[in-house]
Amino acid sequence: MDAGKVERVRKPIYPLYRDVRMLLGIFDGITKKDVRKLIDTIHGLTGTPQNPVDWSDPDSWIDERLSGGNAALAHRIWKETEWTVNPRHIYGDYMFVNSYELLTPDATGIYRLTDRGKDFLAGDESSVVREIDDLEGIPKLLEILSTKTSARKADLIGEWSEFLAENSKWSTPKGIADTMRRRLNNLIGRGYVSRTGNAYQITPAGITYLGEHAGGAASEKISMRKTISDYNGNRLEEFRSRLISMDPYAFEALVGSLLEAMDYEDVVVTKQSGDKGVDVVARYQFGITEITEVVQVKRQQGTITRPILDQLRGALHYHNAIRGTIITLGKFAKGTKDAAIHPGAPPITLIDGDKLIELLVKHGIGIKKRQEVLLEVDEAFFKDAEEEPMSEDD
Repeated sequence: MDAGKVERVRKPIYPLYRDVRMLLGIFDGITKKDVRKLIDTIHGLTGTPQNPVDWSDPDSWIDERLSGGNAALAHRIWKETEWTVNPRHIYGDYMFVNSYELLTPDATGIYRLTDRGKDFLAGDESSVVREIDDLEGIPKLLEILSTKTSARKADLIGEWSEFLAENSKWSTPKGIADTMRRRLNNLIGRGYVSRTGNAYQITPAGITYLGEHAGGAASEKISMRKTISDYNGNRLEEFRSRLISMDPYAFEALVGSLLEAMDYEDVVVTKQSGDKGVDVVARYQFGITEITEVVQVKRQQGTITRPILDQLRGALHYHNAIRGTIITLGKFAKGTKDAAIHPGAPPITLIDGDKLIELLVKHGIGIKKRQEVLLEVDEAFFKDAEEEPMSEDD
């Protein structure tokens, strides 16, 4: 990070604002010393193999492990947050309220809610929340998400790393990944980001918040990215519709093309009958071992149930295969998911419609990616030019 720059992404244990707001009401009126004592006491507690502790169940461990004022405060936190804030995990909230002066102790050491704390309680539109968000990199993470219809953490980490390199002290892969994970959770809790499986999407509320936070060229860029995101979303829906209407055998051939793009070899789309539930057979190289995999393809949008999985698993030996995959444009019933990985049985990979479209887009099967050039002024160039001393000849 350049000297003179405002440090951002400051809090390592970045909390949920919902939790902070509930804890502000609880801590207000008790001593800072008592809060810290509870945190230190819990931190020092450990279980043993003979007497393990289930930290996810405060109703049990509070009475078993704490006493006196510590137990009373822990119970209060657990009950007054309606059993959502585990007292074992309040250290990040404690550091947050102190660092951003939402609470300050009076002359007797008792926490008092500050004007900043009252403003924070007013909601996400408050000036204090906007200030903290800016210091913690929230607008940048939303900006990164706004350029993508749907993204996994691996799709976000590169741009997030660049931002941290320029604006923070975080440099280790673990620290970079953890700061992003905690801020994504914060944004999900506020309704600005949604999560489906391992994929994250910025919500309409997130787009609105981001647009209000940015200004000038940044706002123009966000608007443009929103337009691109909407356009891509519409194209993906169109793509899904085209897949649904495909001839079944052509759809199986498309899956065969996808497997080839994913480095499978000897991909064969089987005949339309007599395949014992197998539509595609292929080989894949795992290190020095080559295995045969069989695939059943279901073009319909319905829910795949357990009997279909059992049929494919029963057909593996006909093809000398040790594992299988079911690919569908629909979804999988819970019982099917549970049976896919069963002790002693060959594993069956399940790929639903969302994952299939993600793979098709990634490998360019049935859909194209077009790139446009976006021009931006190189601020770093002009900053360096302004700081460069003039020579005597200038």
